[in-house]
Amino acid sequence: MNKRAVAAIVLSSTLVSATAQAREIDPTAAADTTISGRGFGHGRGMSQYGAQGAAIAGKSVKQILDFYYPGTTTGKATGSIRVRVSADTTDGIRVGVVNHLKVRDLVTRKVYELPRASTRNQWSIDPYGDHGTKVRSFNTKTRTWTLWKTFTGITQFEGAPVIGLILPSGAVRRYRGALRAVDVSGVHLDTVNVVSLEYYLRGVVPREAVSSWKPAALQAQAVAARTYSVFHRSRATRKAYDLCDTTACQVYGGYDSEKSSTNTAIAATAGQVRLYKGKPIIAEFSSSNGGATAAGPIPYQVMKADGWDAYPGNGNPNVTWTVTRTAAEVEAAFGVGTIQSLRVVKRTGVGPSGGRAVTVEAVGSKGKRALTADQFRIRLHLRSGWIAFPVDPLDIPTDPSMTLDR
Repeated sequence: MNKRAVAAIVLSSTLVSATAQAREIDPTAAADTTISGRGFGHGRGMSQYGAQGAAIAGKSVKQILDFYYPGTTTGKATGSIRVRVSADTTDGIRVGVVNHLKVRDLVTRKVYELPRASTRNQWSIDPYGDHGTKVRSFNTKTRTWTLWKTFTGITQFEGAPVIGLILPSGAVRRYRGALRAVDVSGVHLDTVNVVSLEYYLRGVVPREAVSSWKPAALQAQAVAARTYSVFHRSRATRKAYDLCDTTACQVYGGYDSEKSSTNTAIAATAGQVRLYKGKPIIAEFSSSNGGATAAGPIPYQVMKADGWDAYPGNGNPNVTWTVTRTAAEVEAAFGVGTIQSLRVVKRTGVGPSGGRAVTVEAVGSKGKRALTADQFRIRLHLRSGWIAFPVDPLDIPTDPSMTLDR
């Protein structure tokens, strides 16, 4: 999911025109295309800046969640979550020596306390045979790795309150819970952090929201992130992990990302999730919806105007924006040769300036093609699909009957 409320620079505050949404282009000029837009992300579910706006307006966490996830109720969830650590691209797992570090054999469930020595500063879990693992230690005096024990299956480091994972760059990233070696195809082992749900959120909420936000906004983010996690956990029972740690799922930074304000918000909503018909919802959220939530395929994803997304004082840099894409980039997106005209042919009708774009059409030297606004957004790397094509003064028709894209 996109999902972090990133403090991006506002390139323009140009408002999207409800009528001037098509641009005729001189084919011989190969002109760049200016694109105006609103929001950042898919717009479904909660607007993170909108939650902050609502909190500034004095709304409670329940009121915020009721608005963005209508028709849902409050429930409870506990347990742990398994998160793939994408930054660890080594064949195994390397960790720093720490007190009480142990290894668990996940076949026999037996736990082994790892010995300490003044010359030992790292431990590793590496592939061994077809599906086994081996545990080794690094001797700082001889500068060599020494085999400690082999196992017939997968193993994990656990026991210490916080474990330092050594990344390929040499940087150390700390995690609560266990660091598990997961057997995948080939000789590589993936690294999975197995951690309690509440501790997991401590590494998520400050990466997905701004830690200085109002308590109600941070609490809403905590509930949304917790709900999103358990929704995906319930669908990953046959997989080696439940979630990734990037924007494709939820951004997770482990122990080093924790902040006191977000820890407090998580504790204030401990275990709280949102349910629909008794089951956790897919509690999607995005940075900014631009002034209206987007509809989705499920009943609690509805389209409606959102006055909190641009609420005074919430600091939303993504309410409106403007970017430029080259002729070559636009031509590659549509594949119809030299672009002669671009226009938004359909909008939702909900929200400022006619609402979010639905369909974008290009006419080129090789024909005509329409894309969904989401396809257009992805291909041109835009912040959202709520877009328009502002016209230069000379492009505006003087005959009212020729006004483009009504």
